[in-house]
Amino acid sequence: MITKIMYALHRILGSLFSILFLVWFLSAFVMMYHSFPRTSVAKKLQKQELLSVDLPPLDTILSRLPKDEKVISLTLNRYLGQTIFHIRTDKEKYEFPADASENIPVLDGTRINQIAALWSSAPIHHIDTLNKLDQWIPFEELKKEFPIYKYYFNDSNKHQLYISSQSGEVLQFTDRNSRFWAWVGAIPHWVYFTWLRQNTDLWNAVVAWLAAIGCLMIIAGLWVGIHAWRQSYKKKKEISYYRKKWYRWHHISGIFFGLFTLIFCFSGMISVTEVPGFISKPTLKVNPLREIKKDAPKIENYILDYREVLASYLNPVQLEWSNFRSHPYYTLKSRESEDYIDASDTVLRPLNLTEDQVSEAIRSIHGDSIQIQVQQIIKFETYYRDMSRMYHNRSLLPVWKITVADTDHSCYYIHPETGIVRYVNTTARWKYWMYTALHRMRIQGLNSLPTLRKTVLWVLLLGGTVVSLSGVALGVKYIIRKAQKAIRKR
Repeated sequence: MITKIMYALHRILGSLFSILFLVWFLSAFVMMYHSFPRTSVAKKLQKQELLSVDLPPLDTILSRLPKDEKVISLTLNRYLGQTIFHIRTDKEKYEFPADASENIPVLDGTRINQIAALWSSAPIHHIDTLNKLDQWIPFEELKKEFPIYKYYFNDSNKHQLYISSQSGEVLQFTDRNSRFWAWVGAIPHWVYFTWLRQNTDLWNAVVAWLAAIGCLMIIAGLWVGIHAWRQSYKKKKEISYYRKKWYRWHHISGIFFGLFTLIFCFSGMISVTEVPGFISKPTLKVNPLREIKKDAPKIENYILDYREVLASYLNPVQLEWSNFRSHPYYTLKSRESEDYIDASDTVLRPLNLTEDQVSEAIRSIHGDSIQIQVQQIIKFETYYRDMSRMYHNRSLLPVWKITVADTDHSCYYIHPETGIVRYVNTTARWKYWMYTALHRMRIQGLNSLPTLRKTVLWVLLLGGTVVSLSGVALGVKYIIRKAQKAIRKR
């Protein structure tokens, strides 16, 4: 009885979903090399100008703030010929020109055109004013930027640029090549269609349900495949007793790659959902990464003068006032690198967080009574892998590893030279193994061998493609048979 149900379930769902799975597998090949186009921070840094050391003392800038407002963050950069301090307080955001006699330019058509000219020197074919999202900016949070100006450039690459009318920020920059690869890769793979993606909750629900029904189809298929294999082996000692080409291909490929297809589908579902509470639920009530940024020293108490930092490094384009708990440091960015400079005294030196400093930070979150273990590791681990490309190929080893004896099995990786913190708890580990490890093959042995990892992915994706393609062929035949039968009845 159960086997009959499984046969029917797999036949019906397979006829409906095989084409979707084929699209997912084919687009996954593209996704290994081309993602959805995004305007990265690195690209935006390229458009900023070099900072000068001929700048006013910081206290003269802070004196322009209203009284009784606490500075939360401070960033300095130079853009379109004007050096600006970007300040966020506990009440408001401010932009102050370094030269007190200047004003922030009005964000009018002239200013928007100046911003566009930084991204392309090609002639402008035309400009659209968007009051709704389109395919290349489908994200719900961008609605607050309306109207958005879309520039079409008349060059060989057909560049398109999106600029917010509210902030002047560049939201997207694409060319013909990136748009093509997105159409055959990220858009079908992530179901990134504007009408759906602009509603985040609906998009999450649709992707999760499609994947969940797909998992049900595969489970039924595995049941059917194993049942057919057992019957075949009993009678003929063969893997498959099917003689018709598509049936035989689907059965054999399903036996070898059905489980991997299920793994890819299940992990894809997990990518847009949270780990169920009955599996793991964090007990720590605060965000540990935010807690580490608390107790920041007052900006005016950074002992090392920011102008000395600018004078000591080559080609600075952006300076951020950063902190690790009460310890101040500067993050200095150029177009080629990032530097982290200790600001706790007048001696210019790189940041280097000590064991005592990281221990104190962790105890401030979990309390003095809890047991912690601190060690410095020199090799990457499962939950701390090499992501140096994100930090201008800076080495992310050695790193402080702090394990906490709490119910969440908390673990922190704190890089002493950058202040970068990665936090892992039981829920994060479940998420890692249910999504990252299974869907992207981010497994310890493969992380350090990118060629091997991609080879494994290619083999598994090819297997899934064969399963799906043969399923499409069988589904089409099934639908044709049903249609012909209905016609004959009429």
